[in-house]
Amino acid sequence: MGVHQCWVRSELSSNDNTYKAIVDLIERFEDAKTFGSLIEVPNSFETPLKSLLEEISELADSGDTMQKTAARQLIPIVQQAWVLAQRYDAVIANPPYMGSKGMNKALKSFARNTYPNSKSDLFAIFIEHGFKLLNEYAFNAMVTMQSWMFLSSYKKMREELLRERTIDNMVHMGNGVMKIAFGTSATVFKTFHVAGMKGFFTYIEAGDIIDSGEPLEFPAKNDRLKVMAPDSFKKIPGSPVAYWTSSAIRECFSKNPSFSKFSDTRIGLITGDNDRYIRLWHEVSKDKVGFVSSRVEAEKSKKKWFPQSKGGDFRRWYGNNESVLDWSNDGSELQNRMHDSGTRTLAHNFNLDCIFKKGITWTKISSGKFGARYQSEGFLFNDASANAFPINDDYELILLAFLCSKLPEEMLKAMNPTINFLPGNIGSLPVVKHLFSNHTLSGNSKNLINLSKDDWDSFETSWDFTILPIVSRCGEILPLSTCYERVKFHWQEMIQEMQCLEEENNRLFIDAYGLQNELSSEVPLEEVTLTCNPRYRYGGKKNEEELETMLQCDSMEELVSYAIGCMMGRYSLDKSGLILASQGETIRDYLAQIPEPSFAPDKNAIIPLTDQEWFSDDATNRFRDFVRTVWGEEHLQENLDFVAESLCLHAIKPKKGEAALDTIRRYLSTQFYKDHLRTYKKRPIYWLFSSGKQKAFECLVYLHRYNESTLAEMRTDYVIPLTEKLASYVEKLEQDKEPSASAAEAKRIEKELSKLYKQQAELNAFDEKLRHYADQRISLDLDDGVKVNYGKFGDLLAEVKDVTGVKPK
Repeated sequence: MGVHQCWVRSELSSNDNTYKAIVDLIERFEDAKTFGSLIEVPNSFETPLKSLLEEISELADSGDTMQKTAARQLIPIVQQAWVLAQRYDAVIANPPYMGSKGMNKALKSFARNTYPNSKSDLFAIFIEHGFKLLNEYAFNAMVTMQSWMFLSSYKKMREELLRERTIDNMVHMGNGVMKIAFGTSATVFKTFHVAGMKGFFTYIEAGDIIDSGEPLEFPAKNDRLKVMAPDSFKKIPGSPVAYWTSSAIRECFSKNPSFSKFSDTRIGLITGDNDRYIRLWHEVSKDKVGFVSSRVEAEKSKKKWFPQSKGGDFRRWYGNNESVLDWSNDGSELQNRMHDSGTRTLAHNFNLDCIFKKGITWTKISSGKFGARYQSEGFLFNDASANAFPINDDYELILLAFLCSKLPEEMLKAMNPTINFLPGNIGSLPVVKHLFSNHTLSGNSKNLINLSKDDWDSFETSWDFTILPIVSRCGEILPLSTCYERVKFHWQEMIQEMQCLEEENNRLFIDAYGLQNELSSEVPLEEVTLTCNPRYRYGGKKNEEELETMLQCDSMEELVSYAIGCMMGRYSLDKSGLILASQGETIRDYLAQIPEPSFAPDKNAIIPLTDQEWFSDDATNRFRDFVRTVWGEEHLQENLDFVAESLCLHAIKPKKGEAALDTIRRYLSTQFYKDHLRTYKKRPIYWLFSSGKQKAFECLVYLHRYNESTLAEMRTDYVIPLTEKLASYVEKLEQDKEPSASAAEAKRIEKELSKLYKQQAELNAFDEKLRHYADQRISLDLDDGVKVNYGKFGDLLAEVKDVTGVKPK
């Protein structure tokens, strides 16, 4: 019998007149029948109701006319009440699952009022209701979702179960065991509490079950069988059914104060419209980004964009600083913008008392690994992250070291073995107070933050990037391959130092918490979260040779990207950091900072990418000049060979007999932009204008230097001249195709001409479109972000759908 929209409870008591109760039931029967409802009556009424049913049945057969009529009407009601009043020795069920979002208004209201501890899902309500159907000493067996075991929404329900009932045994099943995506549990409860009684708990994975549904062995894999008293779960905050935890871990919670005693933990801002208020930092103008330390300073700065933490990949100590938030005028729009209905603000969790304060941040939803990071002053924080703000500056380094150790991950598994790391979970972690005076831990923390920051800032996706390490670490005129080996050796030193420091921290924490028999201090190389660490960067089960190959190839891709940045004026070999990174800046602004550059940027930030050398200032020739400028003429060919060979290791396929410069040209024309999109997370700063599939003409344009004349200059300086060059080349090939030519030569010329004819047609069509858009003199506002601005050029640009999400018309 199901649960419906209305439950009617009889108000009977032992002193009530039986017939009065019958009349009361009759008065309610019509409404109850309308809803197909379950009538719940106290279990003490099973015997009197049975007697009443017998009496009414007798009247229905032998009573007078009025009695027969009334009795026949009452029999179904009393029968239902009698059935429901019966209590059982066991209830066994696999109840339906329905979260509160799926409930209609009446059911949601009923759940909230009648079952406040289990209202979040129908299956949990059934667990609670099952006990009402049982005798005093009986069993309640339910196969349900696993979420009741640890989610905070079931905290009160768990506490009541552990206080009033006893878990006799449980089979905890992983994803896929029940042929569904989420985990489940089959649990047998005793209706009464037996203090200290031990229950049996085991875990089963999908691979433990054969096709017939039977386990390979029972209990499945004895090493997973745990025997423990459910009372011990009460030692862990939130009382999760964490049967997998050791007594030593549970004692850590009961003996030590919580993290929340030393630090405030907060969830981040929910903007309600991330596309409107959030950008990756490189999308906007540098001069509109504010790096401040307080709300007052932020408002005085008149800046629009401010750094924010927004979660990101698993990384410890420092990093993932990629996005900015519109907090102009002290966030006035965010704080006051209304829904269309005007009834409430759209954004919330402003954390006005904490924004721009230094602290500790971590990603709220992770793939399983927990990584906390130092966050300097000047940040807001988004709901994809969560933050901790130590109440004392002296606590910060130790609390960060603790969160970056092995302990929190094990402890968080006890409280909430999901991929969510919520502020409440972190706030409940136990902290050994005497560690705040440990100078080794605080010193290690400083060093680890610095190592991680140096690594993060070595890549151009950091706003504190200054110069590529492979360029900066070659004070002598050495071959590029030697420079790379030096840089790689430095990276290996960083990786080893971080690994050693983290292992020392782990030992100190493990000893302080008495977990020597539970945890190892060892830090696997893949968990040393430096981007220069190939085991962390690439993951998987690749061998050392494969990892080294990928690292060398990516390092040369980064060199090409940095060289393109120098060509565009974003960077300079003569001055570290960003040079031109604000909207509308020109070559004059560059020369004002660097009057005599050793490697001059392009005058209009238009760099051709062509599969043949049509222009002397194309990306390939300029890259050759860049390598010559940095490493000199002596080793130029050797260095170009090294770049080409490295790119062929992973980025592009090698071609036998191909010259190094041709290989680099092929990489630039076929693969560079794909790598650029990946590096900048589909928000590119160098835009690829392309004539189409034939690649008759392609060029990069630097977003921050684009202006209303850029398309006209592209057409005048490159497209029209290329049209003429193609025509001349076609004419020459047609002349070369003489009767005296060999068959093989004639075939080669025909093939080349066929390609050129297609390119000519494509280039002519592109020129028409380019002229159309050039005449519009399109302007951009970097505040709108790449996604919006990229869509203003139709199909002149490559990879439009990847960037905008919409296929160009």
